[in-house]
Amino acid sequence: MSAIEVSGLSVSLGGRTVLSDVGLSARDGEWLAVIGPNGAGKSTLLRAMMGLLDARGEVLVDGLPARSLKPRQRARLMAYAPQNPLLPPGLTVLEYALLGRTPYISYLGRDGRHDREVTESVLERLDLAGLARRPLAHLSGGERQRVVLARALVQRAPVLLLDEPTTALDLGHQQQVLELVDRLRLADGLTIVTTVHDLSVAGQYADRVLLIADGRAVASGPVGRVLTEPLLAATFGAHVRVAQGEDGRPLVNLVRPTVPVPSRPAGGPEETGGPEEGDACSP
Repeated sequence: MSAIEVSGLSVSLGGRTVLSDVGLSARDGEWLAVIGPNGAGKSTLLRAMMGLLDARGEVLVDGLPARSLKPRQRARLMAYAPQNPLLPPGLTVLEYALLGRTPYISYLGRDGRHDREVTESVLERLDLAGLARRPLAHLSGGERQRVVLARALVQRAPVLLLDEPTTALDLGHQQQVLELVDRLRLADGLTIVTTVHDLSVAGQYADRVLLIADGRAVASGPVGRVLTEPLLAATFGAHVRVAQGEDGRPLVNLVRPTVPVPSRPAGGPEETGGPEEGDACSP
């Protein structure tokens, strides 16, 4: 059984169709990367899956219809890390990350020793332990991004929806976060669905890829089947070269287009030394 399965998902915002009949499936322990041009609907897809937007279609989590679940039940099955969250400036890093334990704390209860141990462990893994007492307002963009991921991981849900989790991170922290997510996936059998801007990152870490454009699914399957030069060139309008890394996974690189220099006709301005009518003259 798939950990998460989406079928016929459609979303309209402001009278405009943003997603149209999109489907996806990810098994237990699988990493699915959602890729596509800017404005394709990638972030909208994750928000609709999480129940944050009105949508048509069906989202099943562990075989259960997500929309029929109470918010606390759904939060125990799916955790979501948005790309641009609103962070309460008065909270500290520890206090914000602890909010990920909310689904496990009674309405009138307080976080306990286990909740703090889980939270502190995640902060340590994300290199945030030294910032635990720092207010959110005093963090850099990269630090805020890691704190948002920390809250999602503290939730300990079996399905993680991550919207561009490495945005604003430098190369070192990008790799650190991706490796941590992958280790948690392998150790705990987590299912990861993440939007990805860097196609090589998708090729290096994902098991499967969903390519969407203009709100519709263009292709879906193993990374090697979707990350191909003809498909990426047609979808992104870019010149790319797809190579295999040492591990056999695809690496996507931009290549500069070769534009032939037009030949000048015989007897043109270059031979006569004078400009043609309409040409600009140097002072």
